[in-house]
Amino acid sequence: MKNLVEKVVNASHYVFNRKLVSGKAGNVSARFKDKELDVIAITPTETSLLNVSQENIVLVDLDGNLLSSGNPSSELFLHLEIYKKREDVKGIVHTHSPYATGFSFSNKKIKRLEGFGKIKNQYLNEVRYSKPGSKELADNTAKSLLDNDIVVLKNHGIVSIGSNISDAAALAEFIEESAKTQFITHMLNK
Repeated sequence: MKNLVEKVVNASHYVFNRKLVSGKAGNVSARFKDKELDVIAITPTETSLLNVSQENIVLVDLDGNLLSSGNPSSELFLHLEIYKKREDVKGIVHTHSPYATGFSFSNKKIKRLEGFGKIKNQYLNEVRYSKPGSKELADNTAKSLLDNDIVVLKNHGIVSIGSNISDAAALAEFIEESAKTQFITHMLNK
């Protein structure tokens, strides 16, 4: 379990240091599952990802029951719904990165560029705005990720998933760089 917690801490610092979140925004989780256990390690609420440590990571089961001390992220149920619907997902990253989030507040869509996985759709899926932390947001996001690895949350940010936490974090970074390139392209083509 210590290894799982360490991976969440490392991914949290990676996401913060890559400027994919600021302040106390964003959250990260990872899943450990075997025959006996199904445990989610998630970042704590109201804590900058820069300040996440092995001591403040929160462990929960798939129903959200606390297995350790602490208060999990306010987006806990978003993470849990994704894990319930996608057995293959072992890592989730939710960011408010500037360029991708800027697109989420606009009428422009982010194109899926080459360089990170198979392109199934020309544009990234979008989920209509729902209040952060709400059951509606959790349900809509999990549904959108049934056959995708990233989704744009309208007027909010992005959620990326992976077979491990490192892949989910790398995908979040790739999407931010893609959004940045597309923003520059839109500006140059005006």
